[in-house]
Amino acid sequence: MSAVPYFLLASAAIVFGLGSLHLLFTFRGPRFDPRDAALKRRMQEVALVLTGETTVWKAWIGFNASHSLGAILFGAVYAHLALQRPEVLTASPFLLGLGAVLLALYVGLAWAYWFRIPLRGLGLALLLYLLGLGQILLQG
Repeated sequence: MSAVPYFLLASAAIVFGLGSLHLLFTFRGPRFDPRDAALKRRMQEVALVLTGETTVWKAWIGFNASHSLGAILFGAVYAHLALQRPEVLTASPFLLGLGAVLLALYVGLAWAYWFRIPLRGLGLALLLYLLGLGQILLQG
């Protein structure tokens, strides 16, 4: 039996887990609050240049939540495919390439803008994904 689905499943599980924690931390506790309480108050008061219909704080929460949902969706879809329909995933250059590109972009964002926990987690997810992808290419 091929290890490919397990590499892809492990990769997807990491992204799903990171996205789930990110969503939890967005709505529970102070982890995404600025260390400066006055800055948080200003973010809650100030509107964006784009629109007066929201504040910087509401946009911040919305961006974090939607970012989390994207990671959760990626993890859920790729885990489902790896477990239930590995033949669909392994036979689709589009899905395989999309997964690799998205994970590489997440690693690039983590490197440039985030911190070491998501960088390490996403780096491991990318490595596992590429191991699965490499096995697919070697079997092909």
